[in-house]
Amino acid sequence: MENIQHGTEEKLELYNLSYDELKAFMAEIGEKPYRAKQIYQWLFGKSVTDVDAMFNIPEKVRQILKERTVTELLKPETQLRSADGTTNKMLLKTRDGQFIETVFMKYKYRNSICISSQVGCRMGCTFCASGSQGLVRNLTSGEMCQEIFLTEKAVGAKTKNVVLMGIGEPLDNYENLKKFIENMTEETGRDMSRRAITLSTCGLVPMMARLAEELPQINLAVSLHAPNDRLRKQIMPIAHKYSIEETVAAVRKHFEITRRRSTIEYALIKGFNDSDAHAKELATLLRGMNCLVNLIPLNEAEGDEHRGSSLHTAERFRELLGGMHIPATVRHSLGSDIEAACGQLRLRKSK
Repeated sequence: MENIQHGTEEKLELYNLSYDELKAFMAEIGEKPYRAKQIYQWLFGKSVTDVDAMFNIPEKVRQILKERTVTELLKPETQLRSADGTTNKMLLKTRDGQFIETVFMKYKYRNSICISSQVGCRMGCTFCASGSQGLVRNLTSGEMCQEIFLTEKAVGAKTKNVVLMGIGEPLDNYENLKKFIENMTEETGRDMSRRAITLSTCGLVPMMARLAEELPQINLAVSLHAPNDRLRKQIMPIAHKYSIEETVAAVRKHFEITRRRSTIEYALIKGFNDSDAHAKELATLLRGMNCLVNLIPLNEAEGDEHRGSSLHTAERFRELLGGMHIPATVRHSLGSDIEAACGQLRLRKSK
């Protein structure tokens, strides 16, 4: 069980406990296992942080919880809403004074929330605002859960779809990520479908293999952003460790194990990776794969030297891929008026 230290008092962060760990804590204070189920339902089923609101929990147990645990891990700092009402962006403050972001997106037939997995990022992709200030620390499983709960409360709507594409590299925080997924999908609590969770990685090849083995229901999205190593190394430091061939091979292996189609993310950077030749090279690289290419006209972060390609260029790129039997879509940006791209609001706040 994970502890936090405040002065001389050590407390449990209640939302960081798994169901089994909560049962162990109840046994430690002399309570039966069913009490853990009740509390777990309050935490993850009803997203309650006020212990006194847990009306079916005896007062003596609530008192112990208030004395020995912490429930509020994040607090809302800023909420921005797009003019068209489709996008809500939250800036959340951690207990140690750091800032992270979530984005709640309303589509015609579903809602989706994009959450962060780290405070900052150490992957160093040159076009991404998330890692411009490096990695501060990993988020705990409980903090990731509360990103969802607090954002849903602020927006006044719930979602069944979670995307780990916010600040941070999820596979660089694997143990906390795994625990987060287990808590969010535990039937005693939120009971979210694992098939409704999508994880985006820049390509940590060994961790992609582990993800396929241990969490095969999770959808995988891989940030490729170039059709060859020469270009990829210029914008993604991870390419110096794992070649594009190794990365693509890991995506193929993921499908062999899980039978789930992966998404290849490709940010279109004007004059760098968006030509007809690049589209044909990418199609050759991905030939025979069961994948979908998601083309992303690049958002422009403050001070970013890169510039996004036009929508016309993106559509041309998509048509070329389709002509070579590689299915592709163009991501239409939501919330551009509220800096909804990951890391932009946090970067502005830090300045």
